[in-house]
Amino acid sequence: YGDFESIALKHLASIGIRHVEISAPPKDKIDATSEALAIHGLTASSLQAECDVSRGDIAEQIEAQMSAFDALGARFMFVSVKAGSTPLDTVYGRLREAGAVAAAHGVTIVMETHPDLITNGDTARRTMESVNHAHVRVNYDTANVYFYNEGCDGVEELRKVVEFTAAMHLKETDGGYRSWHFPALGRGVVDFRKTFDVLDRAGFTGPCTLEIEGIEGEEADERMVCDRVAESVDYLRGLGRM
Repeated sequence: YGDFESIALKHLASIGIRHVEISAPPKDKIDATSEALAIHGLTASSLQAECDVSRGDIAEQIEAQMSAFDALGARFMFVSVKAGSTPLDTVYGRLREAGAVAAAHGVTIVMETHPDLITNGDTARRTMESVNHAHVRVNYDTANVYFYNEGCDGVEELRKVVEFTAAMHLKETDGGYRSWHFPALGRGVVDFRKTFDVLDRAGFTGPCTLEIEGIEGEEADERMVCDRVAESVDYLRGLGRM
């Protein structure tokens, strides 16, 4: 919802959404967040959190955020992780540590389709096999894979890593490399029918989060933002996915 995040919960409830992904609230905001969700009949399926593998205190980082997951009942921890200059073997070890902490709370860490660890199917698979922890998995983003890779096929990239995919971001794109063009679902190149077919064949049961980041250069207003969300929800209903 961008600049209009304040209306998000109310609008989502009005169009029949019952589960959301939100930022993990700090401890002093957990009760208020829980109340806001309850007012609109919503629950948090996943929480956006921090996982900085450049630091040696990864276990303490993850544990410090678990109170929000415990209180809100969210079972998936959405993170964007970058190795940067940290040696990969160190990164993999720290991610295993993070997974062990999350597992103790019944939470699975899901890593977004971002460079340099989950850039595409091949990179994501290498990371997953190297970390080798059941509570560290992929959050596959149907648009980011086009944004960060030239000439790719999003469905084929998903097939490469679907067995390690525990959560999804459903996002549309015009398919251009580094093209900030993320409209309503159904208005781009993503083949959502084939995407869901791949997920079904793999027995995927994780959360699918709708993500609409808009189009570079446009001036979005509240009506445009809400209409795009509603249109995307209707599109998913048309596919029999809601």
